Amino acid sequence: MVYLRRSNERGLSDLGWLQSRHTFSFSSYHDPDHMGVSALRVINDDQVLPGAGFATHSHRDMEIISYVKQGTIEHKDSMGNIEVLPAGEFQLMSAGTGVTHSEYNPLDCQALSFLQIWIEDADLGVSPGYQQKHFKADNGLTQIVSPDGRDGSLRIHQDAHLYQLLLDSGQRLQHILAAGRTVYIHIISGQLDVNEHPLEAGDGIGLSTVKRIQFSAQGPTEALVFDLP
Repeated sequence: MVYLRRSNERGLSDLGWLQSRHTFSFSSYHDPDHMGVSALRVINDDQVLPGAGFATHSHRDMEIISYVKQGTIEHKDSMGNIEVLPAGEFQLMSAGTGVTHSEYNPLDCQALSFLQIWIEDADLGVSPGYQQKHFKADNGLTQIVSPDGRDGSLRIHQDAHLYQLLLDSGQRLQHILAAGRTVYIHIISGQLDVNEHPLEAGDGIGLSTVKRIQFSAQGPTEALVFDLP
């Protein structure tokens, strides 16, 4: 099965201080054909004006991943974490039994651009938790999230793996899927062919019932690769 999601077909939310593109149904944007892939429920591509942000709000029973593309996030939560998340860093907040937090762009001269990702918990009622890390920007696939924290990755309460994919122009790579797995790839920048499907920034593709994922970069490329149950 192939699920293609083009950048210009995503849902759009414009609140003035926030412009967001929704890969899957979210908030006031609802499309029954785009409700997520496997346990992956949300990919929001957010642009936040200087000095603006999300006031304190609550979550539960969800793994929330943020990745800053440009700018800085100022994060505060009910677990006592007060953190700054700069460009290039990943944050994983396990909402579990319930957590409140706020996210702001503290800069007065630069917009904040970040991806907000939600993955459903495998089990309800886990203890809330917070993790944040900068990973070395090596070419190829770098493990960012895993169920067991392997290779220094962030630990998630779901049988899901997230990789950062960095490729130079003309570089090729393959990823082997275990039986019964689903993969979803979101292109952050560049141009990437995935199993001969050409994709550009903001595009995504979901694949299941396949064994090998073939990546071929048509230019310097960054993408997120989700290996899902």
